[in-house]
Amino acid sequence: MSMLDYSEITLRKYIVLDGEPWEVIDAHVFRKQQRKPVNATKLKNLITGKVTERSFHVSEKVEEAEIDSRDVKFLYQNRGEFWFCEAEDQSKRFKIDENFIGIQSKFIKKDSIVQALSFNEKVIGMKIPIKIDLKVTEAHPAVKGNTAQGGTKVVTVETGATLQVPMFIKEGEIIRINSETGEYTERVGGNNF
Repeated sequence: MSMLDYSEITLRKYIVLDGEPWEVIDAHVFRKQQRKPVNATKLKNLITGKVTERSFHVSEKVEEAEIDSRDVKFLYQNRGEFWFCEAEDQSKRFKIDENFIGIQSKFIKKDSIVQALSFNEKVIGMKIPIKIDLKVTEAHPAVKGNTAQGGTKVVTVETGATLQVPMFIKEGEIIRINSETGEYTERVGGNNF
């Protein structure tokens, strides 16, 4: 258990407040006029997902959270529950609620390896790659002159998720998606390259 000074509470660090783990999603040390420096942070509770702002003063110390990370395999999804197993031992299965994973849950492929984050032996979150390549399974053909919506159309990818893509994307192509925002980033490959 290590303690962090106010200035060591930086972006992507994990800390413990009131017995719960929090991720630092923003931190800025500054001085107000003749006063002592303050670290203004934005924190995300890793259990509830709640985001809050908190300032740490020079005299404050906070405990660094020990977050364990291990590889797990995504098995299937059923009625809002996502089932995973240990990467090495498929008999060790566990489920996580869809709301707990968030928007990224739409882009996890069956049998893909992701990381489970745990705090005090309890799974508190999933670390899913930010860039995910998925195959387009359903795409309506582009209609000439249909650019009133900015030249995009809705397609379905292999996980069942739908998203806006440029008009030139066709069924069977592989596209790269930002799993944090759910947005198309680029075309990677496929049958029409």
